[in-house]
Amino acid sequence: MRRRLLSLAAGCAVLATMKKKAFAQSSTILKRPIPRSGEPLPVVGVGTWQTFDVGAEAPERAELKEVLRLLVEGGGSVVDSSPMYGEAERVVGDLAAELRLRDKLFFATKVWTNGRDAGIRQMEISFRLMRTRRMDLMQVHNLEDVAVHAKTLREWKDAGRIRYLGITHYHSGAYSELERLVKSREWDFAQFNYSMAEREAEARLLPACAEAGVAVIANRPFSQGMLFPRVKGKALPAWAAEFDCASWAQFFLKYILSHPAVTCAIPGTSRVAHLRDNLEAGMGRLPDAKTRRRMAEYLEQM
Repeated sequence: MRRRLLSLAAGCAVLATMKKKAFAQSSTILKRPIPRSGEPLPVVGVGTWQTFDVGAEAPERAELKEVLRLLVEGGGSVVDSSPMYGEAERVVGDLAAELRLRDKLFFATKVWTNGRDAGIRQMEISFRLMRTRRMDLMQVHNLEDVAVHAKTLREWKDAGRIRYLGITHYHSGAYSELERLVKSREWDFAQFNYSMAEREAEARLLPACAEAGVAVIANRPFSQGMLFPRVKGKALPAWAAEFDCASWAQFFLKYILSHPAVTCAIPGTSRVAHLRDNLEAGMGRLPDAKTRRRMAEYLEQM
């Protein structure tokens, strides 16, 4: 009898260990390699447009500080900004310095002006505001004077001032030019809009990025929030549990992240609760191709 009890206890201990391991695996954020280097990048980051544009004394800074802290605690690292975003670069730099998290964050920002000298001045200001000596990713915002800035970015990359260089846009009208530049294989990253409401990139741009070995950052993953009114008051389909989905935000993000060409999505947020929800989209299982089609069809019917 004692032997059987000992055996049962041992079996329970093994089961508990297995469950603990399974939980640990499901609560670890997925990382995708940056094609040009193989460096693993967490699949969910933070965009700062509007959300981080607050003043030095703004009460919102306390929660933004917690957003950055929990981003790192949750396994994330990517923080994307731009001179276009008001005070966002300064706020990111200040809060990261206060938290002493610079070495754990992947800083991405942009050059958004015309002319070589103006671009250099603007980028120097971004370095100062974000309090960094080296930028992880510098992007040409909305392809603004892209040919001119490309030369500077290559020089700065060669000098070690930036680690990766990229191009960005926010609407499908720019896809043909983005595709042309991606196919040149001169860029490490391409950032553009991709969501369940804006799926045009699936036709040509995402496959072009995959073929050229260009990392993809998906912006506007909730289509500037327009997806949420479509599902307000409606329950998730029961089959969403099959890919570890517990909210509509996760439903929308998991669709994006399950595309093999996507490296990272950057939902903008200023709320801790939203950040936690978003990070969980990068954990556990992702939908397969068949389920992705089912998800798109389900949303179209709503």
